[in-house]
Amino acid sequence: MQLCAADHAAIPLYTVTSETYADILAKLTMPTQNYLMAQDFTGGLGQALFAPDGADGFVAIVGLGSRENRRRGRFHLANGAQKLPSGVYRLATDLPLENPEYEILGWCLAGYKFDKYAKVSGATHQLVTPDWVDAHWISTMVQSEFLCRDLVNTPASDMDPEELEQAVRSLASIHGAIVDVTTGDALLEQNFPMIHAVGRASPRAPRLIDLRWGQTGPKVTLVGKGVCFDTGGLNLKPGTSMGLMKKDMGGAANTIALAAMIMGLGLNVQLRLLVPAVENSVSGNSFRPQDILTSRKGYTVEINNTDAEGRLVLADALAYASEEEPDIVISMATLTGAARVAVGPDLAPFFSGNPMFAEDLKRAAVVAQDPVWEMPFWDPYEKMIEPGIADLDNAPSGGQAGAITAALFLRRFVSDATRYVHFDIYSWSATSQPGRPKGGITQGPRAIFSALSHWIARHG
Repeated sequence: MQLCAADHAAIPLYTVTSETYADILAKLTMPTQNYLMAQDFTGGLGQALFAPDGADGFVAIVGLGSRENRRRGRFHLANGAQKLPSGVYRLATDLPLENPEYEILGWCLAGYKFDKYAKVSGATHQLVTPDWVDAHWISTMVQSEFLCRDLVNTPASDMDPEELEQAVRSLASIHGAIVDVTTGDALLEQNFPMIHAVGRASPRAPRLIDLRWGQTGPKVTLVGKGVCFDTGGLNLKPGTSMGLMKKDMGGAANTIALAAMIMGLGLNVQLRLLVPAVENSVSGNSFRPQDILTSRKGYTVEINNTDAEGRLVLADALAYASEEEPDIVISMATLTGAARVAVGPDLAPFFSGNPMFAEDLKRAAVVAQDPVWEMPFWDPYEKMIEPGIADLDNAPSGGQAGAITAALFLRRFVSDATRYVHFDIYSWSATSQPGRPKGGITQGPRAIFSALSHWIARHG
């Protein structure tokens, strides 16, 4: 499903809600009206028909349901359009929804196919670009989303730290960004000890990828967890938990996608993207439970579970980011199962030290159809990450408030908590949904991009 230029042979596409169905029906030809009534078409959410329109022609009609129905989902145009046969379509009616641009975006996002390893069949839908749509904005958003999906969907056999680096370099070459990478034992020399400790057991060298773009505007630094595969280390995951660990670099993929949006749409910021890229593997030099690591910031960290490695690599990267005193730092990571227990797979929970930016995010998420949910940096839980034998504990016992304690752990490594936002995401759709085929997805970048636009205007 994609946009295309004007096509005189394009099939008219009517969109109706339950409330507007009667008015639209009256404008259609009698053969079409008769066909729709014979098929019990009512304009319900997800209904779609390819109907005769006189002797030779056809029209398509997609139901958008009632306002109450639409509250339960998103990308409603894509929901119906995916049920139509392949072809080129043009909107014959306005989209009677609050944010029609994002419905067009959903149409395009529904066309994603991960065909790197096998041919993927399915209908192909093209939509003549409506004259009220910013085609460049749509294209940038779609390409950024598809980049994230491709990165997450690619298995670790073809997406190791070096290949993740190459993905960042390829993006940088498109936009004229600068990339610097610290690899292997150079991480120790440059004082990134926890990134090195987590990644040293793998024959695929750990690294810190550092992209910079833009010369003016506020300093925006993104930090994405790039654990290209997570065995759990010596605290080895069971097979059922390891099955999706190719997606443990989903935080990196989401920040890369967000960086692509920022650069592609020319947001007036000084952008920095930091990706600590590692594999958490098992070998004779794996870091161990009860080890105590010293971080870049100087804090000591007791390792009580080698499967809580993402916060370790993020900690060094966050400390490094803070040394330049950016105006805002945003981290994204597939960090805790506790976040999924709290809000499920569809919502992207976030923690913010800046209440105004948090409100921007929540408003933007509704418009962008990119749902987020704020969780608290709950200060009373700080004691849970203080083991006594070291400054910090990477895996507090007790099994409660895991997403919050992980966020509090990360907050220790930023210099100004009022400028810090952390996302604990899933980055995966277990089932195919409108605009979101099964597999890797973004969670948060569209909302963040929109919120950043408002924040920049306010920042001055």
